[in-house]
Amino acid sequence: MIFTSDNWAGAHPAVAASLTAHSSGFAPAYGASDLDRKVEKTFNEVFGQEVAVFFVGTGTAANSLALSAINLPGGVSFCHREAHVIADECGAPEFFSHGSRLVPVDGPEGKMDPAALEAEIARFPAGFVHAGQPMAITLTQATEAGTVYTPDEIRAISRIAKAHGLPLHMDGARFANALVALDLTPAQMTSELGVDIVSFGGTKNGCWCAEALVFLNTDMARQAPFIRKRAAHLFSKSRFIAAQFDAYFENGLWLETARHANAMSARLQAGIGNSDNARLAWQSPANETFPIVSKALAADLAKKGAMFYEWSAPRSAAHLVGPGETMLRLVTSFATTQDHVDQFVDLLG
Repeated sequence: MIFTSDNWAGAHPAVAASLTAHSSGFAPAYGASDLDRKVEKTFNEVFGQEVAVFFVGTGTAANSLALSAINLPGGVSFCHREAHVIADECGAPEFFSHGSRLVPVDGPEGKMDPAALEAEIARFPAGFVHAGQPMAITLTQATEAGTVYTPDEIRAISRIAKAHGLPLHMDGARFANALVALDLTPAQMTSELGVDIVSFGGTKNGCWCAEALVFLNTDMARQAPFIRKRAAHLFSKSRFIAAQFDAYFENGLWLETARHANAMSARLQAGIGNSDNARLAWQSPANETFPIVSKALAADLAKKGAMFYEWSAPRSAAHLVGPGETMLRLVTSFATTQDHVDQFVDLLG
């Protein structure tokens, strides 16, 4: 009953087999192999257009290098208050962009409120050198709350970005989970809504260690090769990242694994909804579930073998957790089984 994180799951067998298949022999290094080129073309097909794609090893690298590529002196990027990029990346985006800043924006259930976003941008008037200058908006899809931005919500943020001349970046560490939850194509969730850059995650959804920085607006990628090299994420044997993505995309595996993870989360939420001893903080269409239980029950669940994180409630939801209670985060993955879910629900009583 491991619900700590989808990062805890291993690699999908097909991904592992692809790594083994490409582990022998010789191939050009630093992204010049036939396999690298093949997977780059696959990304074009996935997004329905020509993109500039750069393989990296971590989601933090993808996010940091995305903002570095569009950096401005005194630059300011806007994100949700609880976004991974501001809360869980140890200042890497600021470090790699040489001191740009991240400004938090409020909004319920992990999603930026457009009015709050406009208000934060207004704090940095054009030409006011002391404040710095807006340089980007970054949204997380799926969010840290397990929710997803709908097309209309992305479009609303995109309009604000375009009105202020700001690139729009999407942190897609759980890109596939959001995509299947919305039943959209990658283009329908990104370029058709005005997204310029995507941090495309594979690690949480069945890969061993595979992330990609995808520029839908290829003009913004001019400095990306040098930025990636300087950040030590140009892998000499990048074919091993390409090998993972090759299997990941083959026959729609990436969508299959995401659908399974989401389905296990939905099953978990249904079980929690039927329990007298727990309640959902909110509905989550992706693969993260946030129940509220008593602290005593949380301790008992852990004692009986359930693994999860106790979670600090988002600022907008702090009022939902009462005295003697705690919020849990339960994350499902391609490796989660119905038995795992049902055993946990049974323990709830």
